[in-house]
Amino acid sequence: MSAAPATSDNPLLQPWTAPFGAPPFAEIRPEHFAQAFEAGLAESTAGMLAVAADADEPSFQNTIEALEANGPILQRVSSVFFNLAGADTNDAIEAVERDIAPVLSRHSSEMFLNGDLFRRIATLYGQRDTLALTPEQRRVLDRYHTMFVRNGAALPEAQKARLAAISERLATLSTSFGQNVLADERAWTMTLGADDLDGLSEAQVAAAAKAAEDRGVAGYVITLARSSIEPFLQSSTRRDLRETAFRAWTARGENPGATDNRLVVAEMVALRAEYARLLGYESWAHFKLEDVMAKTPEAVRGLLHQVWTPAKARAATEQRDLQKLAAGRGDNIEIEAWDWRFYTEALRKERYDLDDAEVKPYLQLEQIIAAAFDTATRLFGVTFDERPDMPVYHPDVRAWEVRDAEGGHVGLFLGDYFARPSKHSGAWMSAFRSQERLTGDIRPIIVNVMNFSKPPEGQPALIGMDDARTLFHEFGHGLHGLLSDVTYPLISGTGVARDFVELPSQLYEHWLEQPEVLSRFAVHHETGDAMPTEMLDRLLSARRFNQGFATVEYTSSALVDLDFHLLTDTGELDAARFERDTLERIGMPRAISMRHRTPHFGHIFSGGYSAGYYSYLWSEVLDADAFDAFREAGDIFDPATARRLKDFIYSAGGRQDPHEAYRAFRGRDASPEALLKKRGLDVAELASGEV
Repeated sequence: MSAAPATSDNPLLQPWTAPFGAPPFAEIRPEHFAQAFEAGLAESTAGMLAVAADADEPSFQNTIEALEANGPILQRVSSVFFNLAGADTNDAIEAVERDIAPVLSRHSSEMFLNGDLFRRIATLYGQRDTLALTPEQRRVLDRYHTMFVRNGAALPEAQKARLAAISERLATLSTSFGQNVLADERAWTMTLGADDLDGLSEAQVAAAAKAAEDRGVAGYVITLARSSIEPFLQSSTRRDLRETAFRAWTARGENPGATDNRLVVAEMVALRAEYARLLGYESWAHFKLEDVMAKTPEAVRGLLHQVWTPAKARAATEQRDLQKLAAGRGDNIEIEAWDWRFYTEALRKERYDLDDAEVKPYLQLEQIIAAAFDTATRLFGVTFDERPDMPVYHPDVRAWEVRDAEGGHVGLFLGDYFARPSKHSGAWMSAFRSQERLTGDIRPIIVNVMNFSKPPEGQPALIGMDDARTLFHEFGHGLHGLLSDVTYPLISGTGVARDFVELPSQLYEHWLEQPEVLSRFAVHHETGDAMPTEMLDRLLSARRFNQGFATVEYTSSALVDLDFHLLTDTGELDAARFERDTLERIGMPRAISMRHRTPHFGHIFSGGYSAGYYSYLWSEVLDADAFDAFREAGDIFDPATARRLKDFIYSAGGRQDPHEAYRAFRGRDASPEALLKKRGLDVAELASGEV
């Protein structure tokens, strides 16, 4: 690593003078981070120790508020660094990431395991009924006490030390896991010649040509980015190439050598199980689920089982239909996992007279962004003005200022839409700065990151319906951060229970599929003509098509996640065999693969979803029921319903228990029947056996 620059030359440690206090990306280099982290850690540690050593009796202000305001440098540096590590990384940043992950874990443990600090928080918690706290303050105090206890603050010293060591090792392993997956994704490409393009649309061929150009190779390139490989699996008539691509895609993180994640998984599962035992829990799943809406593994398994049985039944019907279609085309094959998307696309065209190549010209990325913005304007009164003058971290990134109905500044929104080798796969929302009022009127800087295929220069980016849903999904998360209206950083924006955080994002997807939205923004990129009504009708009527497959690939992943984290005695865990055994036990259809196989399951091994991948389904119960509120009002933009949605969901952050927040919006709890109806699964197919 290069020598650290002098503090006076480090832009991370100087005032940021760009509009809205945005980071000075053009000035930041990887070598700035080591020194900036060092300064931030020193400031944060000093502040934390000062609170712990305060001679005054603990108060909410000198303890909780002091901790909430502590460490602004570390917060600022961390937000910039980890956003770049995900969206625009390189060897130097990855080296810093490997170095800093255990250091940050150690710093976190030093706070949570500080006995003097916990005594102050425990004293306040014991006095909470007599402190005249606001509801928001009471919630923040409760969360602090819960966080400290769940991080081992009440344990004996020897157990504290072991817990800290486990946390530090897990941070290192989590970083390695994500970097290994990215390395495999970077390393693999499939170069095609002109004779290998049968079945691909013009847009797909253009995207493959652009991928080849970006990599300096001749011909056409398919990558492991989902927006590259899934369309290829849907369209290519070359079964041999589909198999090659599919096997590479599902083998990420499982290739022998330096990037093999199987031993990483085994160690992480064992360490998590030990961590839970130290805190008195039966398993990591019991530990993680106690502090979210679900509360217990039994509740999670019950929800997953509600959809697993009808989903498998639907998938079996779908597979028979695909097999019949293949036979009718003279293809003497048994449907395999690399065939499913290809024949599904053919069957969709046959049943609904639709194919992706016909729909994509009407789904311009630019127009779908506009649709997401317009929906937010109609629901919440916010507007979006593009700001090309803003500093951004990559030329592909765009920035918009967000304003409220009165023209006041709400925040800054960044959109980073195209795949590139420096970006991790997937799609996500993050914050360069979160909203809060404790230290001033702090407005958020929110980013959406996606991995759509970039078109050749001068051509519009055309995306499929699944990609359009992804954009709306992540923008729903973005609005959760942008519309946040709380005082305390801890509960800002997406600072909510893991199985509640997907509600604002999944709910927002519903508006994309409304004719009132699509009829305005689904316009042909060449003619400007709106999508024909009959095509729109066919597109919407196909919404429940292939839902057996989609539900099986998701739910199987959630069940494998749950089973890994219910282990109490991991022994010599063979992660690949454990995955296979679990799938066999639940009766996984052979022709369907998990949506995220274990060696590249970043949600649970390098993200925050361990024992929590079910949460998308849990939130889907809420989102299906929540959108029904607008249907019942007779207007998908009903002002009164939208006002409640903003007040109790999008702007409320974590200031309420999530059950209470949902009831405040809806007037009652949600029913799972709305989910089954949304996915088109037959409630009568539910069974009573366990999975």
